[in-house]
Amino acid sequence: MEGLYSVKPCRPGGVSKMISIPDQEKLFIGIGERLEKPVSVYAIGGTAMMMLGIKEATLDIDLVFNNKRDRDRFMIAAQSLGFEKTDAIEVYGLQKNTPEMLQSKETRFDLFIGKVISSTFSESMKKRALQTHEYGRNLIIKVADFHDILIMKSATSRVKDEGDIVSIVTSQKIDWDILVESAKEQISLGNETAILTLGHRLESLKNKHKIDVPKAILDALWGLLRKQIDEKADEKIK
Repeated sequence: MEGLYSVKPCRPGGVSKMISIPDQEKLFIGIGERLEKPVSVYAIGGTAMMMLGIKEATLDIDLVFNNKRDRDRFMIAAQSLGFEKTDAIEVYGLQKNTPEMLQSKETRFDLFIGKVISSTFSESMKKRALQTHEYGRNLIIKVADFHDILIMKSATSRVKDEGDIVSIVTSQKIDWDILVESAKEQISLGNETAILTLGHRLESLKNKHKIDVPKAILDALWGLLRKQIDEKADEKIK
């Protein structure tokens, strides 16, 4: 299957290029053919947006695994195509829940397990990942729902993520209540800034990009934030 996707070993300091939908498909097929056992994984970020038809290319391929065993199998298959491990610190610094990273001259994989920096890829998110693709013999990729992509991208400060959020909100029919409930869930799972970051992003969409974010949704988020602050203050008093 070498002809499906040929990559060159990563050179130190190698830089990823934008990967197109056809090249991403060929890469997944090549890995699926090399996997000895079935591996099921969730596509997030730009990878998921490509599969959902929201964008045509991405800089890196972001995947979330259920366990280390499946990620290790995926990494072995990718390394057989010429990918090499690279240090996540160069990209993510000293943040928690950083991925294993694999790099070729052309493409980078960011491979997470369960948590994506501050966000948890929750059971609710898994249930909303309805679109499924099979590649080669053994690779099954489930695509994160666009609401959950928006939640995870709201947790970052990267300029490209703001552009992706605008693309999602302007191209999809948003159920704003799902965003509020998902932010609440993230708080319960330990991401204490989920409501603040989502509220800030939605305010930016409304003020900077003139997108019609319902006032009731913003009021609900800021109300939840005040409740969260009050609860924290009560805990300190106790």
